[in-house]
Amino acid sequence: MRGILGAIAVVVTYLTSAPALADEAARFADTSRIVSIGGALTEIVYALGEEKHLVARDSTSLYPAEAQKLPDAGYMRALSPEGVLSVNPTGILMIEGSGPREALDVLKKASVPLVTVPDRYTRQGVIDKIHAVGKALGVEDKADKLAASVDGELAAAEKNASAIKERKRVLFILSMQGDRILAAGKNTAADGIITLAGGVNAIDGYDGYKQLNDEAVGKAAPDVILMMDRTGNHVASDDQVFASPAFAGTPAAANRKLIRMEALYLLGFGPRTAKAAHDLSVALYGDVAK
Repeated sequence: MRGILGAIAVVVTYLTSAPALADEAARFADTSRIVSIGGALTEIVYALGEEKHLVARDSTSLYPAEAQKLPDAGYMRALSPEGVLSVNPTGILMIEGSGPREALDVLKKASVPLVTVPDRYTRQGVIDKIHAVGKALGVEDKADKLAASVDGELAAAEKNASAIKERKRVLFILSMQGDRILAAGKNTAADGIITLAGGVNAIDGYDGYKQLNDEAVGKAAPDVILMMDRTGNHVASDDQVFASPAFAGTPAAANRKLIRMEALYLLGFGPRTAKAAHDLSVALYGDVAK
């Protein structure tokens, strides 16, 4: 993320209030120079074996590693039109929620075909992304095969989750600076992956991401804290997290239970989501999940 405070502010704005964008086209007429905006979309392009079309990607597109060799067009929620257009794209493949709005307006005026892919945090949402990318690139047959494989994996993940009887309450923290805890509510990627893993989101009183006070954290009574695996001076250590008065008396603090996972893997809702759900489930429940 670029500038953690600014990035978080943009994330909160888009995850809680951004309207869906209408596609200007469902299929690119010319797929020779495509810019992919959104880590899950880039991952799908590679999973389809169609990476030859890509000339740039956004900074969240970190998987597979080969994608990082492409020019970086900027952070998906803080795009610079100049950065996107500098590679002379014939099409822009973009995940819903990208922005800011002013940048999108400039891109539209540039008359570069734009396909916006809906971002839904469910099994069907993943399958719809795969089909949308396949259609945009004109490789529907490949997309059908990939979607069938991924759907089978997700169905198995859902079956495993349904078999878990005693479910843990999981609190996903997007950021924590001092005692300011920004946590995920309903209709978020974090909520979706917690559900797929057989957990229960400890926050169910709001949609999107909001700051929690000590009373709200105590009321949520999380069994487990879930965070993204990051590096840098802004990242709270386990000791710093559990030293916060907000967690005093919670089961998570009593058992010092904190799970960290890589951001795109955990929250991308792309081809690896079933595996991410499995890994999270094992971290939550151990041998029961296996």
